[in-house]
Amino acid sequence: MSKLLASIYKEFLLLTRDLGGLTILFVMPLVLIITITLIQDSSFKSISKSKIPILIVDNDKEKISESIFEGIKDQALFDVIVKDTEEEAKELVFNGTYQLAIVIPEKLSKDLEKKINQNVEEVLAEFGLENEDNTITKLDIPVKEVRLYFDPAVQQSFKISIKSEIDKMISEIESQSIYKAFQDQLSDEETNFAFDTEKFISFKEIVPKLNDEEVLPNSAQHNVPAWTLFAIFFIIVPLSINMVKEKSQGTFVRLRTNPVSYATILGGKTAVFLVVCLIQFVLMMLIGVYLFPAIGLPSLDVYGKVFLAFIVALFSGFAAVGLGLLLGTIANSQEQAAPFGATFVVVLAALGGVWVPVFMMPNFMQFVSNLSPMNWGLNAFYDVFLRNASLSEILPDLILLFLFFLITTLISIVYNNRKNAV
Repeated sequence: MSKLLASIYKEFLLLTRDLGGLTILFVMPLVLIITITLIQDSSFKSISKSKIPILIVDNDKEKISESIFEGIKDQALFDVIVKDTEEEAKELVFNGTYQLAIVIPEKLSKDLEKKINQNVEEVLAEFGLENEDNTITKLDIPVKEVRLYFDPAVQQSFKISIKSEIDKMISEIESQSIYKAFQDQLSDEETNFAFDTEKFISFKEIVPKLNDEEVLPNSAQHNVPAWTLFAIFFIIVPLSINMVKEKSQGTFVRLRTNPVSYATILGGKTAVFLVVCLIQFVLMMLIGVYLFPAIGLPSLDVYGKVFLAFIVALFSGFAAVGLGLLLGTIANSQEQAAPFGATFVVVLAALGGVWVPVFMMPNFMQFVSNLSPMNWGLNAFYDVFLRNASLSEILPDLILLFLFFLITTLISIVYNNRKNAV
């Protein structure tokens, strides 16, 4: 036991004497989480607080274009800017000044009215409701095209969502026009006949509730767990570098002359860096609870979740330390440990869902992400903060994280013993 305590004390001295390393471990994650949350917060806020300026060229200037204008304004998503010519709008969008332009074609209202009236007359004629002497003249009405111009730098997901909203709006306008055409044909002053054009089917989102209160996710609940996990796993860089330094400075050689096992040395490193991980977790929670509201960001709700979140951070720390021990054991120089460690953390974060949600990945990458310890940790954090899970529900992820620590540590010990076997 005294040997383990001595190893822990040695690691503590090494860590506290490296001010640059401490800065990387504590300050960089705090700056990162604040920056990322500030950037992403707008996507979680009410749409009315973040309008997208778009250009509209109205070549119709009648009822349908007016309906389109009203529909766009009702969306509360766009700040409408009217332009006179399509070429002007196209140039402004393609050079990146604006992200979207909508061009409404000429005679859209008149031609749509003609097309609908023609279709209504054909339907009524089929049922014998038209006068026999009325002959229906088939008009050749060209298909109208509402053109959309997108900034080439705009992501495909944004394009799809905008197209979907506009298509839904145009469909509603067409439906209302068809109802009106039937009403004009069938109604008279005596019966005062009218169609009910109100929506029959609507959508309502059902969100989880805690103590009869809706639990609405915000940017803090998504970003604090994700970047806390990233910070925890980033300790593999200073941990592996310290181990490589000890090799190059001959510390390991001196330790081998004493009756100290490699497992005891790794135990000391595990204890110190596990405390570092937990300090990172506490700092991140404090940032989310107290600093975020002070700078206009949503507060992190930790009520009733601190204990389980601490458990997840503890087991995530075990997995991160195990990975750092393995890298420090295998690497022979700082040039190997530092770049590989930093790059590998980013790769694990990408696979784990920190950068891009796992459900948006291709099927093969979704399978690979299940092998990332950061995915296990992130799922456990989200279960605690967003799904109000119990300890039994996050237990499978905790077991995977601890098994990962045991396996990586065991590989480190076996590799070191074989490498130094005489």
